[in-house]
Amino acid sequence: MSRNDRGVSTPIIIVIVLAVLAALLAVWVVEQHRSATRPTSFLETQPPMSAEQKAYLSSLAFSDLRMSAASNFLGDTVTYLDGRVTNKGSKPVHSLEVELNFVDTLNQVVLRENAHPLSTPLQPGGTRAFRVSFDHMPVDWNQAPPSAKAVYLEF
Repeated sequence: MSRNDRGVSTPIIIVIVLAVLAALLAVWVVEQHRSATRPTSFLETQPPMSAEQKAYLSSLAFSDLRMSAASNFLGDTVTYLDGRVTNKGSKPVHSLEVELNFVDTLNQVVLRENAHPLSTPLQPGGTRAFRVSFDHMPVDWNQAPPSAKAVYLEF
């Protein structure tokens, strides 16, 4: 093994540099995933809904809501919500914002998050599986899936 002026071998330096680059890449991937699953709230950036859009919210049904958790590469626990959304109406839905309310054992809301489960339009009669990830969950959360309610949509 060759050593530099400070007595550290070249392969060790290469391994350290590669480890730092891998960590930076991993952080970048996590941030890209986070921004893709939690974009800016539609309610803050979009125009108000029409009466037709508001009435159509009840045509969207959520089912099979399940919670799971896994450790990420940093050793932190990431919590996932998997579910399905069905369009029971007669129009395709292009954008959807869903309010998720997590409660404690006293049925008090301990976390309210908005999610955007559609990446492509949901056709009339169609059902789409979705996944939402959460980095931090409240300690007093009752471990049950949240209630899900459509709060904004675009045709």
